[in-house]
Amino acid sequence: MKLVIISGLSGSGKTVALHALEDEDFYCIDNLHLGLLPSFIDHWLSPKLKLYDKAAVGIDARSGVEELRRFGVIAEQIRSQGVALEVIFLQADANTLLKRFSETRRKHPLTRKGIPLVEAIHLERSLLNEIAAYADLVIDTSRTTVHQLVRQIRERVGQNHARSLMLQLQSFGFKHGVPTDSDFVFDVRCLPNPHWEERLRNLTGFDPAVKDYLESFPVVEQMYQDIRGFLEKWIPKFAEENRNYLNISIGCTGGQHRSVYLVERLGEYLRTARGDLVSIRHRELE
Repeated sequence: MKLVIISGLSGSGKTVALHALEDEDFYCIDNLHLGLLPSFIDHWLSPKLKLYDKAAVGIDARSGVEELRRFGVIAEQIRSQGVALEVIFLQADANTLLKRFSETRRKHPLTRKGIPLVEAIHLERSLLNEIAAYADLVIDTSRTTVHQLVRQIRERVGQNHARSLMLQLQSFGFKHGVPTDSDFVFDVRCLPNPHWEERLRNLTGFDPAVKDYLESFPVVEQMYQDIRGFLEKWIPKFAEENRNYLNISIGCTGGQHRSVYLVERLGEYLRTARGDLVSIRHRELE
């Protein structure tokens, strides 16, 4: 039996994630009070009701301070019942959340007590710290569309059948901000930049001309080998700790050339030579 808990900030895409799992044949419940979760598990595991072997529930800050503080205890109780539990936490930066609430004109659940929206967002983030710290996977949706989030959920939960470690390799541009859901961030801005070659400026790390340019510099190969060696050494250590997900981000200035090239090359190596489950995302190209 597999249970996925979807939590996170209001406006970050929790309902979208639940709908994506529902399409993957999960039995889904949105906005379940955390205190009711153990009763739901007992009911779900009842021999009379084993219609679904996969379930997903949405948990938000309305469960209250005391219950949220007990999240880790409740989660371990669920695991002790033989349930394969995964916790996914969605977040976004405050400006993005403010914009989304403004566009949709929906009320934030914590503003019902007269709290201004900005304060409600910060309060909710504080209330959910326990779940965020416990999460197997954190996804920052600040620069993610609905369709991209659906794809990420399907790829990363759907492929993780045997609790194998799922890797996400992501390219990004530092000038657009560092992805906050990264476990490791590699800065490759020290490498030769194709942007300064006019013939390469509008191309990307996918293009042969850019690849040839980068591969003409020994320092690029050295950077690739060093990152590869680091991942070869430490990925097994994370797998031994029963981690389900590992987010690896590689950044250059604009997220167009150097980082894209390295992510593609590392992804191919990890898939073919090691047999790892790898999801690739090029944030700025999307």
